[in-house]
Amino acid sequence: MNDKIIKIQQELQVPKSQYNKFGEYYYRSCEDILEALKPLLEKKGLLMTISDSIESVGERNYVKATVKLTDGTKVIETSALAREAVTPKAKTDDSQLTGATSSYARKYALNG
Repeated sequence: MNDKIIKIQQELQVPKSQYNKFGEYYYRSCEDILEALKPLLEKKGLLMTISDSIESVGERNYVKATVKLTDGTKVIETSALAREAVTPKAKTDDSQLTGATSSYARKYALNG
Protein backbone atom coordinates (compact mmCIF):
# COMPACT_ATOMS: atom_id res chain seq x y z
CA MET A 1 0.00 0.00 0.00
CA ASN A 2 2.89 2.38 0.68
CA ASP A 3 3.96 2.16 -2.97
CA LYS A 4 0.47 3.19 -4.06
CA ILE A 5 0.48 6.18 -1.70
CA ILE A 6 3.91 7.26 -2.91
CA LYS A 7 2.66 7.18 -6.53
CA ILE A 8 -0.43 9.19 -5.63
CA GLN A 9 1.69 11.78 -3.80
CA GLN A 10 3.91 12.09 -6.88
CA GLU A 11 0.96 12.46 -9.27
CA LEU A 12 -1.32 14.66 -7.15
CA GLN A 13 -1.31 18.29 -8.17
CA VAL A 14 -3.75 20.76 -6.69
CA PRO A 15 -3.08 24.36 -7.69
CA LYS A 16 -4.07 27.21 -5.42
CA SER A 17 -6.93 28.38 -7.62
CA GLN A 18 -9.19 29.94 -4.97
CA TYR A 19 -8.70 33.62 -4.10
CA ASN A 20 -9.42 35.31 -0.78
CA LYS A 21 -10.14 38.97 -1.54
CA PHE A 22 -10.04 40.02 2.12
CA GLY A 23 -6.63 38.48 2.82
CA GLU A 24 -5.42 38.89 -0.77
CA TYR A 25 -4.01 35.38 -1.16
CA TYR A 26 -4.59 32.24 -3.20
CA TYR A 27 -5.41 28.92 -1.58
CA ARG A 28 -6.71 25.42 -2.32
CA SER A 29 -9.94 24.23 -0.74
CA CYS A 30 -10.71 20.82 0.71
CA GLU A 31 -13.04 20.25 -2.26
CA ASP A 32 -10.20 21.09 -4.69
CA ILE A 33 -7.98 18.49 -3.03
CA LEU A 34 -10.70 15.82 -3.04
CA GLU A 35 -11.59 16.46 -6.68
CA ALA A 36 -7.98 15.87 -7.73
CA LEU A 37 -7.43 12.98 -5.33
CA LYS A 38 -10.48 10.76 -5.99
CA PRO A 39 -9.49 9.64 -9.53
CA LEU A 40 -6.00 8.72 -8.28
CA LEU A 41 -7.44 6.70 -5.41
CA GLU A 42 -9.71 4.85 -7.83
CA LYS A 43 -6.81 4.15 -10.18
CA LYS A 44 -4.78 2.64 -7.33
CA GLY A 45 -7.72 0.75 -5.77
CA LEU A 46 -7.70 2.65 -2.48
CA LEU A 47 -10.66 3.78 -0.39
CA MET A 48 -10.55 6.98 1.63
CA THR A 49 -12.99 8.11 4.28
CA ILE A 50 -13.07 11.34 6.25
CA SER A 51 -14.89 11.77 9.55
CA ASP A 52 -15.20 14.56 12.08
CA SER A 53 -15.58 14.59 15.82
CA ILE A 54 -15.85 17.44 18.30
CA GLU A 55 -13.31 17.65 21.09
CA SER A 56 -13.55 20.10 23.97
CA VAL A 57 -10.42 21.31 25.70
CA GLY A 58 -11.26 23.62 28.56
CA GLU A 59 -13.74 26.11 27.17
CA ARG A 60 -12.60 25.68 23.56
CA ASN A 61 -14.19 23.41 20.96
CA TYR A 62 -12.11 21.74 18.26
CA VAL A 63 -13.15 19.81 15.18
CA LYS A 64 -10.95 16.75 14.77
CA ALA A 65 -10.91 15.52 11.17
CA THR A 66 -9.67 11.98 10.60
CA VAL A 67 -8.71 10.64 7.18
CA LYS A 68 -8.48 6.87 6.76
CA LEU A 69 -6.96 5.24 3.70
CA THR A 70 -7.29 1.50 3.06
CA ASP A 71 -6.55 -1.06 0.42
CA GLY A 72 -8.95 -3.52 2.07
CA THR A 73 -6.36 -5.05 4.36
CA LYS A 74 -4.19 -2.28 5.78
CA VAL A 75 -5.43 1.09 7.13
CA ILE A 76 -3.43 4.29 7.38
CA GLU A 77 -4.93 7.12 9.43
CA THR A 78 -4.09 10.76 10.04
CA SER A 79 -5.90 13.52 11.94
CA ALA A 80 -5.85 17.28 12.29
CA LEU A 81 -7.53 19.70 14.67
CA ALA A 82 -9.02 23.13 14.07
CA ARG A 83 -10.77 25.25 16.67
CA GLU A 84 -13.83 27.36 16.26
CA ALA A 85 -13.24 31.08 16.54
CA VAL A 86 -14.09 32.70 19.86
CA THR A 87 -15.70 35.58 18.00
CA PRO A 88 -17.27 34.46 14.72
CA LYS A 89 -17.11 36.66 11.64
CA ALA A 90 -20.09 38.90 11.01
CA LYS A 91 -22.95 37.22 9.14
CA THR A 92 -21.75 33.72 10.13
CA ASP A 93 -24.17 31.50 12.02
CA ASP A 94 -23.11 28.62 14.27
CA SER A 95 -23.51 25.91 11.62
CA GLN A 96 -21.44 27.89 9.09
CA LEU A 97 -18.72 28.39 11.70
CA THR A 98 -18.57 24.66 12.46
CA GLY A 99 -18.66 23.81 8.75
CA ALA A 100 -15.77 26.16 7.99
CA THR A 101 -13.80 24.73 10.90
CA SER A 102 -14.50 21.20 9.65
CA SER A 103 -13.30 22.10 6.14
CA TYR A 104 -10.10 23.58 7.56
CA ALA A 105 -9.40 20.52 9.73
CA ARG A 106 -10.14 18.16 6.83
CA LYS A 107 -7.80 20.05 4.52
CA TYR A 108 -4.94 19.70 6.98
CA ALA A 109 -5.75 16.06 7.71
CA LEU A 110 -5.54 15.43 3.94
CA ASN A 111 -2.21 17.25 3.98
CA GLY A 112 -0.98 14.70 6.52
